[in-house]
Amino acid sequence: MRLGLFVLAMASAPVLLTGCTAAPAAEEKAKMSDDANIAVVKQMIAAWEKRDADAIADMFTEDGVLHSMMIDPIKGRENIRPRMKFLVDNATHMKLNVRNWAVTGNTVIIERTDEFTFRGHDGKVPVVGVLEIADGKVKEWREYYDRAELLEAMGVKEDF
Repeated sequence: MRLGLFVLAMASAPVLLTGCTAAPAAEEKAKMSDDANIAVVKQMIAAWEKRDADAIADMFTEDGVLHSMMIDPIKGRENIRPRMKFLVDNATHMKLNVRNWAVTGNTVIIERTDEFTFRGHDGKVPVVGVLEIADGKVKEWREYYDRAELLEAMGVKEDF
């Protein structure tokens, strides 16, 4: 029996279904890629929670970008490292509480609430992070949060 091609409309994103065995193999490969990308992000979260600046920086590609969207991006692993060191050296507690995960291609999106103690000041702030993964490293990490809310939660008077 010959299976035809069917298009299933799901939330305005068409999915092509075929009767061939290539589709399940492609789906399995995509799932493995998704799992690998999520594993990179989980490793990054663990490094943050351990407050390990070198481990955080080393998770970026050599030309990686860290971009808190309301300030200029930091480009390059060795330029990211001092920012990570400043943050973790001034913190005694960090916990990234992930509420939702989404994966599309090489991008992992995490909705979370970050809890921390920064220079003795307890705080928390809601954040959405968008991480592009390449070869097991973070190529670009874009962060979306209210900068004024973060600074207040950190007990910081001036931006850094």
